[in-house]
Amino acid sequence: MTKILAITNQKGGVGKTTTSINLAASLAASGRRILLVDLDPQGNATMGSGVNKNNLTQTIYHVLLGSQTISAVLNTSEFGKYDLIPANRNLAGAEVEMIDLDKREARLKIALDEVEGVYDYILIDCPPALNILTLNGLCAAHAVIIPMQCEYYALEGLSDLVNTIKKVRGKFNHTLRIEGLLRTMFDPRNILAQQVSDQLKQHFGDKVYKTIIPRNIRLAEAPGFGKPVMVHDKMSKGAQAYLAFAKEILEATK
Repeated sequence: MTKILAITNQKGGVGKTTTSINLAASLAASGRRILLVDLDPQGNATMGSGVNKNNLTQTIYHVLLGSQTISAVLNTSEFGKYDLIPANRNLAGAEVEMIDLDKREARLKIALDEVEGVYDYILIDCPPALNILTLNGLCAAHAVIIPMQCEYYALEGLSDLVNTIKKVRGKFNHTLRIEGLLRTMFDPRNILAQQVSDQLKQHFGDKVYKTIIPRNIRLAEAPGFGKPVMVHDKMSKGAQAYLAFAKEILEATK
């Protein structure tokens, strides 16, 4: 059975797309069949996967509007060894165009039925906002991974996100749950980061992943080369952390 995970946080700049790309590549390196869906009009997951968003004529935009199927817009990340449904700025117009569509919140879920069983994991990189695109991601997913920095404002944003997930579960996707919280861009020398990390573990217990993603220059560099960090520099702390995170995901879903 294919497991669908939405990677989301309403707060931007928390390592959401970095997590999407590098988790996809790390799971693929373990021999799993992976599909990454870029649901963000910025197209950063597309570019970070080595696919030029500016050259694309068919993207997730066309899938959501019903003019193309998933298989028709499929790309492959050469370095990451996973499949990709790309996005570009056209997706920004989808919100307005989807207003009058039937089952507009379930367009992605319906489209993904085509590849049910083809992949072991489908990862959805959601935009950093609560809109119809994020709603589509949450309605299609079995569970949510929440990347977050350990800083003061992150806790407030997390509370809002948890409430959003509850609302989506109550109205649209009754089986949606939080898979786990991933601490990203972590600096152990920062006292506040340690305090927030402790608070997360107190409130969410085993929902907080053991793996911590450190602040790492190689992670920041890799998207500029269109490569996952494990290809850019496999021995870097960032690459090793995401490989460990993938292992933790796999062990949790045995």
